[in-house]
Amino acid sequence: MAYIVTEACIKCKYMDCVEVCPVDCFYEGETMVVINPSECIDCGVCEPECPAEAILPDTEGGLEKWMEINATYAAQWPNITVKGESPDDADSHKGEEGKFDKYFTATPGAGS
Repeated sequence: MAYIVTEACIKCKYMDCVEVCPVDCFYEGETMVVINPSECIDCGVCEPECPAEAILPDTEGGLEKWMEINATYAAQWPNITVKGESPDDADSHKGEEGKFDKYFTATPGAGS
């Protein structure tokens, strides 16, 4: 089992989760972070740290798309181990529906 990042992270990208991860399995894109599911040790410390409630265990139903997105972009984006700056408008996107179609981009973030 692993934890994965879902649509709720897009445009919020709070990154509180990054600093608590004991195995540094987060990777940064321009509009969100993802978890490398093959590196995740299923400790769960990241889940309660996410203000957007974007991190879920992969055992929850209907998350196949997000498992694939996390695995794909973790292989392409830079690793991030230190919390960066969240977007200025992050709070205005919290809870917004349809963020993947509106805002997702495959562009890598800066990493750390």
